[in-house]
Amino acid sequence: MSRRIDIELTSARDDGTWTWRAAGAKQPRGVLEQALLYEGARVGDVVRADAEIELDGITVTAVHAPKGRKVEPERLAVLGPERKDPPPITSSLVAKRGGRERPASDRPPRDRDRAAGDRPPRDRAARPPRDRDRDRPRPDGRAGPDRGGRERQGADRPARADRPGRAERPAPESPSRPRPKRLNPASTHRKAVLDSLPPEQRPIADQLLRGGMPAVRQSIAAQNSQARAEGKPETGTDALLAMAEQMLPGLKTAEWLDRAEAAAAQVDDVGLRDLRSVVASADGVARDDRTRLLASTLREALERRVKADEDAWVAEIATALDESRLVRALRLSARGPEPSSRCPAEMATRLATAASEAMSPETTSDRWVALLEAVTASPVRRAVKPAGLPAEAPANLIEAATAAAGQVPALAPLLGLKMPPPPSPTRRPRPGRPPASPGAIPPPPPPDGAELQPETTAG
Repeated sequence: MSRRIDIELTSARDDGTWTWRAAGAKQPRGVLEQALLYEGARVGDVVRADAEIELDGITVTAVHAPKGRKVEPERLAVLGPERKDPPPITSSLVAKRGGRERPASDRPPRDRDRAAGDRPPRDRAARPPRDRDRDRPRPDGRAGPDRGGRERQGADRPARADRPGRAERPAPESPSRPRPKRLNPASTHRKAVLDSLPPEQRPIADQLLRGGMPAVRQSIAAQNSQARAEGKPETGTDALLAMAEQMLPGLKTAEWLDRAEAAAAQVDDVGLRDLRSVVASADGVARDDRTRLLASTLREALERRVKADEDAWVAEIATALDESRLVRALRLSARGPEPSSRCPAEMATRLATAASEAMSPETTSDRWVALLEAVTASPVRRAVKPAGLPAEAPANLIEAATAAAGQVPALAPLLGLKMPPPPSPTRRPRPGRPPASPGAIPPPPPPDGAELQPETTAG
């Protein structure tokens, strides 16, 4: 990648080449061709140069001549025809006119100003009032449009609170949780490590930060491929890989410190996924007292936040049960804050008991189906024992109950099934593993006289 650097010309050789070094420093240094220099170049000149910084060194591709002292400011030349006497620029102010002060000559002609032979003016006084056409019937026998009768129509219309169907609406769901903040780390420690490296090692460090050792191998392979195409010698791979492996631990530690300090600054607001990734990656980089203390602090904060989210989740389920919102409580139990969250045994027993009592013959069909869907998705589905099917259950309810009998085993005796069907798969098959065929051999039925004993666990 081409970069612009400041160099100092140190000496001129007999073979037509010049030596250079970084301005104000001893390193890096190198050799450039005399053809790249400007006329009048001397030893000691400090100039700007374009250089290709590669893994095997720095190659100067162009040298810019130093600018001399400006005697007068630079001027821009105006291109165009030369004018001896350009016309002066003039302006005039015009008073603003209102709409009512427009002269009569600019107004459009009215009915009284039209010439003879045009349409005669309409008599506005002879127009019938609107009230006469309100009740006039239409050709189809219906009443005419009641223009302007909003007051009379509103008087006969019931108020919003008295309209049917308002009280039956469900209460609104609780507002969604705010989106957690994303981790946005700084680059303080990474920049400090990069500044401490010599310039010839910076490209390797950049590749390590971009993609680790695979990125370094790909960069070396691409550079060697280009060198073979141009007929140049290839770069030594083993030496560069050894150098990259030596720099990798320090770069990983610096990168983790940047992320850990950013997470510690907003430990109560950052997303749990980002916080968990920082804590999980601390095992390979926490090697001194400072990093161990920071990792321990972040781990305690993670455990505290997970525990608080689980307590809030259980409290929300309990609140829904106290408010007789059983469907919402069952749906909440299926959406824990963490993949490993488990509903407590006491809450699971309470949910299963409430669902079993609610799925009774006195419940309406729509309510029974809604409860069945919520129970099927909840972790207490195998512990729910419905009291009975609704009287005169419709076909869609029987079909839904039969399909859910594999997940809620207590439905099988209510439907007259000797054995519930296998539960439907809730996860996609893994890649490379064929899905179960429809003609698979079902499990053997239980012996005669055996009763179904559904599990009472909450999972």
